[in-house]
Amino acid sequence: MRKILNEVAVTVLIPALNEEETITETVKAALAIPRVVRVVVIDDGSTDQTVELAEKAGALVIESSKNLGKGGALNLGLSMMVGDYLLLLDADLGHTAIEGQKLLDAVVKEQADLVIGRFPAKKRKSGLGLVLGLARKVIRNFTGLNLSSPLSGQRALNKKAIQALNGGFAEGFGVEVAMIIDLAKQGLVIKEIPVEMEHRQTQKNISGFIHRGKQFVDVISVALKRLL
Repeated sequence: MRKILNEVAVTVLIPALNEEETITETVKAALAIPRVVRVVVIDDGSTDQTVELAEKAGALVIESSKNLGKGGALNLGLSMMVGDYLLLLDADLGHTAIEGQKLLDAVVKEQADLVIGRFPAKKRKSGLGLVLGLARKVIRNFTGLNLSSPLSGQRALNKKAIQALNGGFAEGFGVEVAMIIDLAKQGLVIKEIPVEMEHRQTQKNISGFIHRGKQFVDVISVALKRLL
């Protein structure tokens, strides 16, 4: 673990599944962000070289014995957190993970409790837009917030926001939407800021449709659980 800089310590959590092509650059970029003292890669059942490459790049790696999904993987990594700030990054950001500094700066400067990275429009993930539209509507109905990037996994949280998670993240692919709703309902400040990040786009093929389908179901599940 790195030495704490100016008494502000940040842990980065990176859930990963078969990300050998980008994990090295992502980890190195995350470690280059000021105040970051620990980068935790949670391997969610990879069958490639993700684990070995992440460790070589300088990350603390946690291996799951089974696929937990994004929310479950983040919860596994949360147990290894140090410091008062948390930065969540996707494994396929590569060198653009350095843009996480913008998110972190915003929470350290107390501009918000949860800061979400908004990708450039031309670089947002492709798809039918059904999940994105659903996520926006669900969040608006529950909180009154109008967010453009509710599914973005690039996020910074302060200690207040971390405590408001009540012990952990929601399971599955509804983790981002659940986080926004739960924190907003507790009165925390949520803000989106633009970032110059890039990552692999979800394709309009069978695997892409399956991924979007899982997201759609999990967002519906998040809404139903909070209605009940």
